[in-house]
Amino acid sequence: MPELPEVEVTRLSLSDRIEGGVVRQAILGKALRWPLGVDPQGLVGLTVGRIQRRGKYLWLPLLPSGGLLLHLGMSGSLSFDEGPLKDWPAAGPHDHFDLQTSRGLLRLHDPRRFGAVIWGESMHTGLVGQLLARLGVEPLSPGWTPTLLRQGLAGRRVAIKQALLAGDVVVGVGNIYASEALFRAGIHPETVADRVGPKRCERLVVAVQEVLSQAVAAGGSTLRDFRNAHGQQGHFQLSSMVYDRAGEPCRVCQTPIRKVVQGQRSTYFCPTCQRR
Repeated sequence: MPELPEVEVTRLSLSDRIEGGVVRQAILGKALRWPLGVDPQGLVGLTVGRIQRRGKYLWLPLLPSGGLLLHLGMSGSLSFDEGPLKDWPAAGPHDHFDLQTSRGLLRLHDPRRFGAVIWGESMHTGLVGQLLARLGVEPLSPGWTPTLLRQGLAGRRVAIKQALLAGDVVVGVGNIYASEALFRAGIHPETVADRVGPKRCERLVVAVQEVLSQAVAAGGSTLRDFRNAHGQQGHFQLSSMVYDRAGEPCRVCQTPIRKVVQGQRSTYFCPTCQRR
């Protein structure tokens, strides 16, 4: 599933190329998780603004007002073709939204159709506002501190890995990067969240920020079919310390990496380096 680094990589690979484009046509394929919420013809003539990210969502402003909220779901990706109109490829069976602009073709490819494209008058109203209002603090922002993390974990009796994935304490720390950050912080993923004290919260904030920043620099992770808007794969998974390495030796202590299932998601950890 595309996580925060993959979404940020997508934003970076799109932003300068599509900004300023005028919408010429919007075409819907098969239904996605939510309806578009506007007549596609109503988007024609609007101008694309500076694309933004909030958690795992992208906000594509369409000026003079409103915009599209995009989510890549479980297996989605966005591509952008700057070639001439005559060379644009025909939509395939898993291409479910095309935004044709004066600067190129933006296309959502989503084999499992868990993604979304939703019109909103702003990021704060309607369904768009409801979805974004549920999200916690951005982990790469200066506003996320060990104190704020500690406050968010207070009273939570779930495992720390589950608390990170919930998205209301901190947003966008998905499965891959939660496992990696907990390893770097030396915290067992099954540790009860409200037992993670101030010092471990300090280590965890630093670890999350380092892991996410390094993943963005590596182009994200491509486990199956993620590509950025240039069609390039990510490479962070090649340097993972624990994720998808069950049975292999820990890169620090040589203890075999273990795998458990938490909330139907695979968790990887080192039983020696990570303590409860």
